[in-house]
Amino acid sequence: MLLTRLQQLLQQTELDISTAQQRQLIDFVELLVKWNKAYNLTSVRDPEQMLVKHIVDSLVVSPHLIGQRFIDVGTGAGLPGIPLAIANPDSHFVLLDSLGKRIRFLTHVKSTLKLNNITVVQSRVEDHQPEIKLDGVISRAFASMNDMVNWCSHLIEPKSRFFALKGLYPQEEIEALGDSVTVAAVQRLEVPELTGERHLVILEKR
Repeated sequence: MLLTRLQQLLQQTELDISTAQQRQLIDFVELLVKWNKAYNLTSVRDPEQMLVKHIVDSLVVSPHLIGQRFIDVGTGAGLPGIPLAIANPDSHFVLLDSLGKRIRFLTHVKSTLKLNNITVVQSRVEDHQPEIKLDGVISRAFASMNDMVNWCSHLIEPKSRFFALKGLYPQEEIEALGDSVTVAAVQRLEVPELTGERHLVILEKR
């Protein structure tokens, strides 16, 4: 049973995810499995692997978020934005992607799970102009942190943050950063039963 499996994984973390939130996360996985057959949203096909590689891998970012309003750039299938929105109902998450089929999926997820704290936006990131600047940009899809900073700086105010999800410690990318940002922190993330390293790089916009 997926709920039991999720609970086993969460017990290996310090995350505080309520039973109602856990059920929402499982509902999201089930929607992802269903839509993935036609829309090819993720290369991960097995629901139990989705719990590790998508759900818990997204949730471990939650304790490090600073602010209330975030944008998940290049969200794809809603990762990490939807798990983070479920875990943080008092924060707001904009899920941005340029591909129509992903937007249709995310709109369906928002409606089905009644996630009133997300806004789904179809746009290229450089074209998106938020009415109010956001507290943070989150992404695990950008090729480099330099690209993330260059393409997303207009979305946030000075002193706001970029949250870049990476695998191995990205030494070369950190060294290549320009002087428009400072490295506020680099956190090693522990994801139960996940092969390989995970790091969260937090950059502060100057």
